[in-house]
Amino acid sequence: MTARAYVVATATEIPPGGRKIVDVAGRSVGVFNVGGRYFALRNACPHAGGPLCEGVLSGFVSSSAPGRYTYERRGEFLRCPWHQWEFDIRTGRSWVDPVRARVRSYQVGVEPGADLLACGAEPAGRARGPYSAETYPVTRDGEFVVVHV
Repeated sequence: MTARAYVVATATEIPPGGRKIVDVAGRSVGVFNVGGRYFALRNACPHAGGPLCEGVLSGFVSSSAPGRYTYERRGEFLRCPWHQWEFDIRTGRSWVDPVRARVRSYQVGVEPGADLLACGAEPAGRARGPYSAETYPVTRDGEFVVVHV
Protein backbone atom coordinates (compact mmCIF):
# COMPACT_ATOMS: atom_id res chain seq x y z
CA MET A 1 0.00 0.00 0.00
CA THR A 2 1.35 3.42 -0.97
CA ALA A 3 1.53 6.12 1.70
CA ARG A 4 -0.40 9.31 1.04
CA ALA A 5 1.10 12.70 1.79
CA TYR A 6 -0.80 15.35 3.77
CA VAL A 7 0.34 18.95 4.14
CA VAL A 8 -0.15 19.84 7.82
CA ALA A 9 1.67 23.15 8.32
CA THR A 10 4.17 25.62 6.96
CA ALA A 11 7.71 24.92 8.17
CA THR A 12 7.69 28.17 10.17
CA GLU A 13 4.37 27.33 11.84
CA ILE A 14 6.01 24.71 14.09
CA PRO A 15 9.16 26.31 15.56
CA PRO A 16 11.98 24.27 17.17
CA GLY A 17 10.62 22.83 20.42
CA GLY A 18 7.05 23.32 19.18
CA ARG A 19 4.25 21.00 18.20
CA LYS A 20 0.97 21.02 16.33
CA ILE A 21 -1.85 18.49 16.69
CA VAL A 22 -3.64 17.89 13.39
CA ASP A 23 -6.22 15.58 11.82
CA VAL A 24 -4.64 13.38 9.13
CA ALA A 25 -6.95 10.99 7.29
CA GLY A 26 -9.28 10.76 10.29
CA ARG A 27 -6.43 10.28 12.80
CA SER A 28 -5.30 12.75 15.45
CA VAL A 29 -1.53 13.18 14.97
CA GLY A 30 1.01 15.31 16.83
CA VAL A 31 3.78 16.85 14.73
CA PHE A 32 6.92 17.93 16.63
CA ASN A 33 9.94 20.04 15.66
CA VAL A 34 13.04 18.94 17.56
CA GLY A 35 16.01 21.05 16.59
CA GLY A 36 14.76 21.51 13.02
CA ARG A 37 13.82 17.84 12.50
CA TYR A 38 10.16 16.90 12.37
CA PHE A 39 8.51 13.83 13.93
CA ALA A 40 4.88 12.70 14.01
CA LEU A 41 3.08 10.39 16.47
CA ARG A 42 -0.49 9.19 16.83
CA ASN A 43 -2.19 11.30 19.49
CA ALA A 44 -3.42 8.31 21.52
CA CYS A 45 -1.48 6.67 24.33
CA PRO A 46 -1.58 2.86 23.94
CA HIS A 47 -1.98 2.49 27.72
CA ALA A 48 -5.38 4.14 28.18
CA GLY A 49 -6.02 6.21 25.03
CA GLY A 50 -5.02 9.53 26.58
CA PRO A 51 -4.12 12.58 24.44
CA LEU A 52 -0.44 11.63 24.29
CA CYS A 53 0.74 14.54 22.14
CA GLU A 54 -0.51 17.08 24.68
CA GLY A 55 2.05 15.76 27.19
CA VAL A 56 5.35 17.17 28.39
CA LEU A 57 8.51 16.81 26.29
CA SER A 58 11.62 15.94 28.26
CA GLY A 59 15.03 14.35 27.83
CA PHE A 60 16.94 11.34 29.07
CA VAL A 61 19.06 11.28 32.22
CA SER A 62 22.00 8.86 32.27
CA SER A 63 24.56 8.21 34.98
CA SER A 64 28.11 6.86 34.76
CA ALA A 65 28.60 6.81 38.54
CA PRO A 66 26.82 7.90 41.74
CA GLY A 67 26.47 11.68 41.75
CA ARG A 68 27.35 11.97 38.05
CA TYR A 69 24.67 12.39 35.46
CA THR A 70 24.07 13.88 32.06
CA TYR A 71 20.87 15.15 30.51
CA GLU A 72 20.69 13.99 26.89
CA ARG A 73 18.26 14.06 23.97
CA ARG A 74 16.45 17.12 25.30
CA GLY A 75 12.86 17.34 24.03
CA GLU A 76 12.81 13.83 22.49
CA PHE A 77 10.74 11.95 25.09
CA LEU A 78 7.01 12.55 25.29
CA ARG A 79 5.18 11.90 28.56
CA CYS A 80 1.45 11.12 28.45
CA PRO A 81 -0.49 13.64 30.55
CA TRP A 82 -2.78 10.95 32.02
CA HIS A 83 -0.43 8.35 33.54
CA GLN A 84 3.06 9.62 32.66
CA TRP A 85 4.03 6.81 30.28
CA GLU A 86 7.02 7.98 28.22
CA PHE A 87 7.66 7.49 24.50
CA ASP A 88 10.61 8.26 22.24
CA ILE A 89 9.23 10.66 19.61
CA ARG A 90 11.78 9.41 17.05
CA THR A 91 10.46 5.82 17.11
CA GLY A 92 7.20 5.79 19.10
CA ARG A 93 8.63 3.16 21.42
CA SER A 94 7.93 3.19 25.13
CA TRP A 95 10.94 3.82 27.32
CA VAL A 96 9.67 1.31 29.91
CA ASP A 97 8.73 -1.56 27.56
CA PRO A 98 10.06 -0.83 24.03
CA VAL A 99 9.12 -4.25 22.65
CA ARG A 100 5.43 -4.34 23.55
CA ALA A 101 4.36 -0.74 24.20
CA ARG A 102 4.64 1.71 21.37
CA VAL A 103 2.64 4.40 19.66
CA ARG A 104 2.35 4.69 15.88
CA SER A 105 4.90 7.01 14.31
CA TYR A 106 4.65 8.53 10.84
CA GLN A 107 7.22 9.67 8.31
CA VAL A 108 7.46 13.46 8.08
CA GLY A 109 9.24 15.62 5.55
CA VAL A 110 9.64 19.26 4.60
CA GLU A 111 8.97 19.96 0.94
CA PRO A 112 9.09 23.12 -1.17
CA GLY A 113 5.68 24.47 -2.10
CA ALA A 114 6.44 24.25 -5.81
CA ASP A 115 6.91 20.47 -5.50
CA LEU A 116 3.43 20.11 -4.00
CA LEU A 117 1.59 21.57 -7.00
CA ALA A 118 0.12 19.26 -9.62
CA CYS A 119 2.04 19.22 -12.89
CA GLY A 120 -1.10 19.18 -15.01
CA ALA A 121 -0.37 15.74 -16.48
CA GLU A 122 -3.31 13.41 -17.07
CA PRO A 123 -3.41 10.35 -14.78
CA ALA A 124 -2.80 7.02 -16.56
CA GLY A 125 -5.94 5.66 -18.25
CA ARG A 126 -7.73 9.00 -18.43
CA ALA A 127 -8.27 11.31 -21.39
CA ARG A 128 -9.11 15.00 -21.41
CA GLY A 129 -12.85 15.58 -22.01
CA PRO A 130 -14.46 18.06 -24.41
CA TYR A 131 -15.20 20.68 -21.71
CA SER A 132 -12.79 22.62 -19.55
CA ALA A 133 -13.05 25.30 -16.91
CA GLU A 134 -11.11 28.52 -16.92
CA THR A 135 -7.98 28.04 -14.82
CA TYR A 136 -5.38 30.33 -13.27
CA PRO A 137 -1.73 29.66 -12.52
CA VAL A 138 -1.01 28.96 -8.84
CA THR A 139 2.34 29.14 -7.12
CA ARG A 140 3.37 28.38 -3.55
CA ASP A 141 6.35 29.96 -1.88
CA GLY A 142 8.02 28.55 1.21
CA GLU A 143 8.35 25.09 2.67
CA PHE A 144 5.62 22.84 4.06
CA VAL A 145 5.56 20.04 6.63
CA VAL A 146 4.14 16.88 5.06
CA VAL A 147 3.03 13.75 6.98
CA HIS A 148 2.97 10.45 5.09
CA VAL A 149 0.21 8.03 6.19
